[in-house]
Amino acid sequence: MLLYIAEKPSLGRAIAAALPGPYQKGQGWIRCGQGSEAATVSWCIGHLLEPAEPASYNPAWKTWRQHDLPMYPDKWQLTPKDSVRQQLNALESLIRKATTIVHAGDPDREGQLLVDEVIRYFGTQAPVKRILINDLTPAAVAKAIQQPRDNQEFRRLSHSALARQRADWLYGINLTRFYTLNYQQQGQKGVYSVGRVQTPVLGLVVERDNTIENFEPKPYFRIEARFKAQEEEADQQAFTARWLPDEQFQDYLDEENRLLDRATAEQIAASIHSRPGSIIESRFRDRPEVPPLPLSLSALQIEAGRLFRMGAKDVLDTAQNLYERHQLITYPRSDSRYLPEGHFAQREQVVGAIARVSADLSNACSSADLSRRTAAWNDKKVDAHHAIIPTSRTAPSGKLSDAEQKIYGLISRYYLMQFFADAIHREGQLTVRVSEHRFRATETAVLTPGWKALELKLRESSKEAEKPPLPRLSKGEPVLCEDSSVNERKTQPPQHFTDATLLSAMTNIARFVTDPELRKTLRETDGLGTEATRASIIDTLFKRDYLYRNSKHIRATDKGKTLIGALPESVSTPDRTAVWEATLESIRRGEDDPRKFLETLKAEIRLFIGPNGEARVSEPESKAPNCPKCRALMTERDGKFGRFFACTRYPECRGTRPIEDSAPKDGTGEKPVPCPHCFSPLVRRKGKKGWFWGCSNYPSCRQTLDDDNGKPAVRLRKAT
Repeated sequence: MLLYIAEKPSLGRAIAAALPGPYQKGQGWIRCGQGSEAATVSWCIGHLLEPAEPASYNPAWKTWRQHDLPMYPDKWQLTPKDSVRQQLNALESLIRKATTIVHAGDPDREGQLLVDEVIRYFGTQAPVKRILINDLTPAAVAKAIQQPRDNQEFRRLSHSALARQRADWLYGINLTRFYTLNYQQQGQKGVYSVGRVQTPVLGLVVERDNTIENFEPKPYFRIEARFKAQEEEADQQAFTARWLPDEQFQDYLDEENRLLDRATAEQIAASIHSRPGSIIESRFRDRPEVPPLPLSLSALQIEAGRLFRMGAKDVLDTAQNLYERHQLITYPRSDSRYLPEGHFAQREQVVGAIARVSADLSNACSSADLSRRTAAWNDKKVDAHHAIIPTSRTAPSGKLSDAEQKIYGLISRYYLMQFFADAIHREGQLTVRVSEHRFRATETAVLTPGWKALELKLRESSKEAEKPPLPRLSKGEPVLCEDSSVNERKTQPPQHFTDATLLSAMTNIARFVTDPELRKTLRETDGLGTEATRASIIDTLFKRDYLYRNSKHIRATDKGKTLIGALPESVSTPDRTAVWEATLESIRRGEDDPRKFLETLKAEIRLFIGPNGEARVSEPESKAPNCPKCRALMTERDGKFGRFFACTRYPECRGTRPIEDSAPKDGTGEKPVPCPHCFSPLVRRKGKKGWFWGCSNYPSCRQTLDDDNGKPAVRLRKAT
């Protein structure tokens, strides 16, 4: 029996539709054809198996305890996911009967692994072939079916995915337990999740928020002068130029060469007023700009976030729907912006389909020059999958939603740009010398829009007035300074992250790395996460209460800031994680060993945790007491009757206490001690018989301890 295993049901149905009938449907499979030519198509539903929980390796690991850390499995295990066990059982029966298996997972790292792990889990001697499907249209699927390859060619891709899966388990399980247990000892509640990729992303947001919070605006001064040619036959149009900093004024400049001293600025402005000068540099040119390449997933998410304020996950979900349900675009989880050269022959059908599906682009489709061929078509740049482009399908499966129309239109525009002329920019630059000072004026304008006619722009940016063109003056021509002025400006903090800018930061992570050698290495990698995982990473940080939205901006919560503040820099910065991504890519290329990668990671985890969990997280320095209700740290606030301490977990906890000169008698000035029964922090209380310690989780937990000179006694008063 010939068995096709697709990554998901929609892909399975597309494969079955491309195979000859008749068709017989069963529970989790479709049989196509009859006799010796028959084939069966089945599918996964994402990952049917998942890495086993710690307790599967050692029952003692079910309880979270410091002395069990770090936890390293001797032999890795997978366990069936309960929600999809029925489909796994169907696949088991089919795999045992198969004489040939065709792996039809998505053409990426995870797509390779999730079918491979099912085949390995059940074990089979049948040969395994591999087909790569980027496009769910019947013609594209039929073509892929006719081009099977040996699945062994993709074993390194599978090794890379497996190394990633195991690295995430080792790193996430061990460090999450370690920091959660330490924070419980300090009186905090909840799980403090640490991840190989999510934590450095959180670190980026926390660092940006802290930079803005601690930013102090400083005044700086911009000197501008208006010049005009002196000779009558020269172009008499006046132009405004800006002062260029000079080394002799270095003492008055900041690191960005901004002038900080008003007196110096006014002195320079006065010294050039009504003074003659000359043009020392004159450059004018028409610069062509080639069309941007078609979109990858990250590029699509960044553009959609910028233009439509769509979240990364919303963009991915919308694109996935356009791919699976409507079959209007090619595989969306792509990291490539190039196309196979063979795709060039399909341009007429694709452009025709765009005109049918997106009516507002019909004029652009008729204006497209289909004889043009950009650098986008390049087989050497295409690996497992290619850029996201429209398919030749001429109608959706039902009405497109507003989001689907926007995403389809954006993908279509970038494809159509390949068939429009280069944009021509007119650029000019005049540099003037007056006495010892230099001034520069620039001109930039779009002379011929070309492909830019298809470019979508934000409304606010489209209102900017264009600068008048510069006079065409030659080098050496005399000019006169008609006026000069000093304008005071304020330095501005960076903007808080948005979905688009955070995705851009994850993609171009080298910008946030200071080490030059490491930055050079990181420019050659995909950044933090992969095309397929970045949206879910950001979404996970929201779900775990590390991030929140403030209008269009993404901000870090107090919980997120607390965690990053206590983590070692090597865990919270992108350097190490991005290097791991580069190593995983090296494994995929066969240049690195996955076992060596995991052993190195284990050694790093030992350094973070210490033997048997001896290390401790650093505690933030604070003179504030702990909350008398929940033992979380408190913060000073202004109230109706003056300043007071309030719980940092407000409004979940409404604990307050007055600001006192002496240490609080209820023990809230001391480091929290965990309840021996439920590990919630203990609170010192005064009863009829004097001071005692009770659980802050009362009445759910009624554990109490005697008081021993302001500290809980080891001997229990009452066990529950």
